[in-house]
This record gives sequence, structure tokens and C-alpha cells, in this order.
Amino acid sequence: MKAVVMAGGEGTRLRPMTSSMPKPLLPVANRPIMEHVLRLLKRHGLNETVVTVQFLASLVKNYFGDGEELGMELTYANEEKPLGTAGSVKNAEEALKDDAFLVISGDALTDFDLTELINFHKEKGALVTVCLTRVPNPLEFGITIVDEEGKVERFLEKPTWGQVFSDTVNTGIYVMEPEVFDYVEPDVPVDWSGDVFPQLMKDGKPVYGYVAEGYWEDVGTHESYVKAQADVLEGKVDVEIDGFELSPGVWIAEGAEVHPDAVLRGPLYIGDYAKVEAGVEIREHTIVGSNVVVKSGAFLHKSVVHDNVYIGQHSNLRGCVVGKNTDIMRAARIEDGAVIGDECLVGEESIVQGNVRVYPFKTIEAGAFVNTSVIWESRGQAHLFGARGVSGILNVEITPELAVRLAGAYATTLKKGSTVTTARDHSRGARALKRAVISALQASAIDVRDLENVPLPVARQQTGRGSAGGIMIRTTPGVPDSVDIMFFDGRGADLSQASQRKLDRVFARQEYRRAFPGEIGDLHFPASVFDSYTGSLLRNVDTTGISESGLKVVVDASNGSAGLVLPSLLGKLGVDSLTINPGLNESRPTETADMRRSGLVRLGEIVASSRAAFGVRFDPVGERLSLVDEKGRIVEDDRALLVMLDLVAAERRSGRVALPVTTTRIAEQVAAYHGTQVEWTTTSPDDLTRVGRDDSTIFGGDGRGGFIVPEFSSVFDGTAAFVRLIGLVARTQLTLSQIDARIPRAHVLKRDLATPWAVKGLVMRRVVEAAGDRFVDTTDGVRVVETDGRWVMVLPDPAEAVTHLWAEGPDDASAQALLDEWSAVVDSAGR
Repeated sequence: MKAVVMAGGEGTRLRPMTSSMPKPLLPVANRPIMEHVLRLLKRHGLNETVVTVQFLASLVKNYFGDGEELGMELTYANEEKPLGTAGSVKNAEEALKDDAFLVISGDALTDFDLTELINFHKEKGALVTVCLTRVPNPLEFGITIVDEEGKVERFLEKPTWGQVFSDTVNTGIYVMEPEVFDYVEPDVPVDWSGDVFPQLMKDGKPVYGYVAEGYWEDVGTHESYVKAQADVLEGKVDVEIDGFELSPGVWIAEGAEVHPDAVLRGPLYIGDYAKVEAGVEIREHTIVGSNVVVKSGAFLHKSVVHDNVYIGQHSNLRGCVVGKNTDIMRAARIEDGAVIGDECLVGEESIVQGNVRVYPFKTIEAGAFVNTSVIWESRGQAHLFGARGVSGILNVEITPELAVRLAGAYATTLKKGSTVTTARDHSRGARALKRAVISALQASAIDVRDLENVPLPVARQQTGRGSAGGIMIRTTPGVPDSVDIMFFDGRGADLSQASQRKLDRVFARQEYRRAFPGEIGDLHFPASVFDSYTGSLLRNVDTTGISESGLKVVVDASNGSAGLVLPSLLGKLGVDSLTINPGLNESRPTETADMRRSGLVRLGEIVASSRAAFGVRFDPVGERLSLVDEKGRIVEDDRALLVMLDLVAAERRSGRVALPVTTTRIAEQVAAYHGTQVEWTTTSPDDLTRVGRDDSTIFGGDGRGGFIVPEFSSVFDGTAAFVRLIGLVARTQLTLSQIDARIPRAHVLKRDLATPWAVKGLVMRRVVEAAGDRFVDTTDGVRVVETDGRWVMVLPDPAEAVTHLWAEGPDDASAQALLDEWSAVVDSAGR
């Protein structure tokens, strides 16, 4: 049997290490990752190997040649352009068409028993066998579920936490029969997991999964790269270490000179012909490459040093990576998480702070204190985006410097000369950050339309009118000290998961585009923004019957930007209205839950005393809406959703409504009664937005005050929901309390459980296993439905170490019992 080693990836997440070196050549324990892979193949008799190459292909070919030094026969299949995981193997079809073959990544460290994998494939008569393993965090991999026979049942590539239903992931190692090439189109990008496997499963082909025992690490990040080194030294992975173990865990390669007065505290590795002088201290998990010179008094701990590096006297390296041919001069200090690229010079007594990235061929001057990357800094977290865009404490986590880099990264994802719309809420912090954002956009050859202070829905609508995207800066709801930097696509909706990842990658690589002097973008301020917004709103939303109804409403603008739209709207509606709290209050750009509640109580008193039809209260940026009925009673957000749904469905009598899967199933009863149907979505607002764009969608909401009015916009818009509600109430001639009374009471309870990140995937697998034969819905997280209709939903939080649970039953006690039962399942997996 032949093997295919895929060695064409760029390894962008590992830059600057991979800026001048292909990822498969990165050394682990002083040998390229791909060499460990080839030696594993040889151990299992796979001597004939085809290597697929693309990025810096000549370096891979020059290093391994024809494989003679390894006792193997290597040939190469070169991609002129990236062809995807399946397309690159298809490119080597001529050498593989006669027999089954094994596919393996050239940049993953493993000691799996490939012979057992091949035997499993043959025993099952599989067309494709996917090698699986279990990992704590499955987000970056394809998760897979197999049945008792090993046949693949479900497969999902790079899920969000809401889509995680297992911790069993695809390792990218496959055994395949040549017939699989019939499913791969030549010379176009095709992926196994995203394109080929789903089609095979759809056609009923035998696709099996083999859960392998042993070590596997996808060396795709700086953290996993350093971890792989430590795992080799600890003996957690069965690979060959080139050298002699002089004492337990202390490996010295041929030709290395280590002075007797040097202190070595293993496990550690010193490469061939390295020189370690007296007074040096090298501690655990340190790798010293070939031809490295370590001068007296130097200290190294948990550091990875590539070949031909000079480390000067009294230098201090802790938890860092140093690229080849770099000089670290006397008394320099490099802190934990820092990465120094190839052929750099770090001057005497300079300090490189933790998590700083220094790209190849750079010089750090003597005595310099470097706390930002050269030239750009990386933000020290795995993912930028949370539930509300990029969020953090103002001037601690979200600084003007960070805003500039974020805007630069966003601009880099757009074409030069594109237009971006910017906006903010009425806080001083948002105003200051927006100025930084605008300058960064202009400096990246982007024209800017600045709306200044407008409600969030207005910013979205204006972005959708000819801009390539938008940026809104607002105070985090309920957290006065924090801000959210929100990024929009060309339609004014939140960036998709794919677009977020793209921006995340550009930001992490720190490769921002800068404009030439003649390309600096323009800045202009559009006029009549509010008139444009209200005019469009009134043209698209049905307002018939309002002026004749004699309705009286009370509107609470919450001292926020929502009040800016009301003057140009209420008069045109022809409704008798009383507006309270209309002025802007810079000292209160958001409100806590208690402030919101007390505001609603006060609104209810005014509605009851003024005999109004109902009252509405906007959040400070006009995105969400809360209701008070004609008796002054607060209509809770989950009930407000059902009331709006009942009104819309009763008037439309057809179409579909978009609701998150956490919504009570009474919504289905309400929709069905009026001849409409529910389209269940994930809890992500961008998924609701996606369904809201469909022509058949008549309504959407999230049960937390967010409403979508599809005839006007596919995003949450409090003002549009208000206009639609007035028209519906005017035409139906029913009060909100009458509508609420005819809808059955729901019994949905929620609970949050602390869950360490490392066990989230395990938790979801345990939930799926505990479900047994019960119906399982994986639209978002895992929803388990009992035979009597009760259900529980388990959803990992994407940004915090928390798992959310929802349960619904015929009464609170039943829902509480379900929560208790499944909380025990989650807790047992998290221990």
C-alpha cells in the first residue's frame, strides 16, 4: 500500500515561524514534523509515499529528496494553486489509482497504529475509513459520530460550540480505495470533509470511522507547537529522538559540547554540535537545536530554539520560540509566549515581552523594551469575536491602539477604495474609539461614511445602502465600563462565522494593508440620515388603520439614541403619543437589569394613568423593545415574542417565522393555528438574520426583546417592531392583554453550569450518549426530546467556561425535573 503525505499548507496561524519555512519542516525535538510522520509510515511498512506540496514546495523537496536517507521512495505532486484536501490528493491520482492508499497530514504529530487502521479498513470493506481520536476542544476539527459497527453517522467540519455534539474528531488520516477519485473533480479546490464525504454518505457508500488509541496533536498554533515539544520530551508520544539519553530525560545529540558546570534539569534536548558553556542553566521542556551556542550565565526554561542560534551571556529565555540563524545578545530577556522569527537580531539588554511576535529579518535595538509585535501586535486570545463582536473593558482590554489594529485588519479583508460606514452610541468612550477606527480605515485605502451617533438599526440600514461593511461602537449592554466593536457585512448584518474567522486570521497574522499616500480614503458625513431611515420604514411596513384608530401610546426612549429617530417618525405615523426620557445622557450609555426593570415599572404607571393602548421601551441603542400592556403590566420578553407572533401570523395566515431553538414549543402551536410554520434557528443572531432574508419569512424574534421585521430589514430593529406593532394593534382592535390571555402559558426554565473548556466536547458526547433512542436535534447544541414532548437543550457557551441548559415541560415542576436530570449528566462529564 502507498501513502500520501499532505505537505502543502501555509501554516498561517504559526507565523512568524512559517513566514520563511513551510509548516511540515518546523522542527519538533530537532526533527521536522514531516520527518516524524515519514518515520511512522516506514515503521508500518508504507515505504512508497507521494508528497503533495504547494507552499514553499522547493524547500520540502530539497530537504527530503527522493527519501533515500530515510530508506523510503518519495515522489512529489506539485499544486500550482491550492486545491483543498481532496483536490491535492486527486492531483496525485496517477500514482495511486491501482490500490488502496493511506492519506496523512505532514504537520500533525502522532504515533497511531496505522497497521490496525488499515486492517480495520479491510475488514469492514470500506470505501473510506476516517481515523478518529478524542480531544478536549473540538472547535478546530471535524467532529464525527459513528455507530456501534463503526459506520459514520454524522460529520461536521470546524463547528461552533453550539454545533458540538461530540469530542470525537477527524484527524485527517484516511485509508481510501481508488474509487473515491470518482467523487473528486480535477483541478478545482475540493475538501474531503466538506465536499466528498457528505456526498459519499448521501449515496450510501461505506464510510467508516476508526477511533485510534495513542497520541495525536495537530500542530497548528504556537501553543500546540510548544506542547508537542514537551510531549515528546515527556515520552507521551512514541517517536525517535536523535541522540543519547545521558540521564533520565536529558537528551544530548552527537557532537554536542556541554560543559560539566552547566546545570541541566530535564526533560530537555540539546541538538548536534551545539555548545553549552559553564554557568548555563537549561530547565525542563527546553529544546536546543543544532549548532546553537549558549554562552555562560544564560538561562533557558520551556523554550524552543531552532538551529544556528547564538544566545549571549546572561540571556534569559522563558517559554519562547526562537527561529533559526537568530542572534540573542548579552543579557537579553525574552518572555513567555514570545516568538522570534528567523534571522533576527535581539540587542543587548533588550526585553521582549510575552506574546510578542517578531517577524523574520528584524532587529531589536540594544536596551529596547518591546511590548508590541514588530511591526504589529497580536491580541492574546484564541478568538477575537464574542457574542457582541469584539468586547472588553474600555482602555484596559479595548484601547485606541487595539481599535486601530482591528480596523486595519477589517480593512485588509476589503478591496481598496471600498466604503465602510461607521457609527457609535452616545458615550464618550465610543466617540474616542470611533475616531481611531476612522483613521485606521482611511490609512488602509478605505472611504468612510461617518453617521456619528445613531441607533444601531439605523447604522445597519445605512451600511446596507452601498457600503462594503460597517463598524458600530457601543457600550456593552448592562456593563457601563465595557464597549463592543461590532462589524457588519455589506447588508448591515453581523459578520458571518466565516468572515469573523477571516478577520481573526488577518489580525492574528498581523499583516495589515497600508495605503500609499495617494490612496488615503475620504471621510464624509451623509445628511438626512434619520429622514431617510423613517421614510424607508414607513414605505415598507404596513401602517394602514393607524391614523383612524385613535390609539394612544407611551414611548420611553431611555435617554438613548433611539430618541433621535422618534421626532421624524411619530408625527408621520399620525398616532397620539407621549414620549418620555427623550434626551441623551452621556453618563448613562447603557442600563443594568435593575434599571431596566424600574424603568418598565414607571412606564406601566404612566400607561395605566394615561389610558394608553400600550407602552414601549427601547434599549439605549434602539435595537430591542420591551412592552407594557394597557393595564400597565409588564409583558415579559418571552411573552412579548408570542404576542407579536400571534398578531403577525393572524394577519398574514401564511409564511414562516424564524425563532431560536430555545423558544417554547407553544410558538409552534400559535404559528400553526394561523397557518404559518416555524423555522428553528441557532441562538446566533446571524442565523436569525439569514432566515430573515428569505422572502417567505414574515417575522423573527429571539425572546429577549429582539424582533425582525422582514419586509423592512433582516436584523433586530426596535423602531421597526414598534411601527409594525402599532399597525397590528390598530387593525386587530384587540388589546395586548386580550392577545396574551389567549396564548397558553409556557414553562421553559434555564440553568447555567460552569464547565471547564477542556471538557466541553466530552460533555456534549456524554449528552448524546445519554440521549439513547430519544430524538436528538443538533440545530444548535444538543436538544433531547422525550416521547411526551418534553425537551431539554444543552448548549456550550462560545465565549465562557459555561454550559447553558433549557428545559420545557407541561408545568414548572416537570421542567425543573428535566433540568436536574440533565444537569447531573453535564456535571458528571465535567468532573
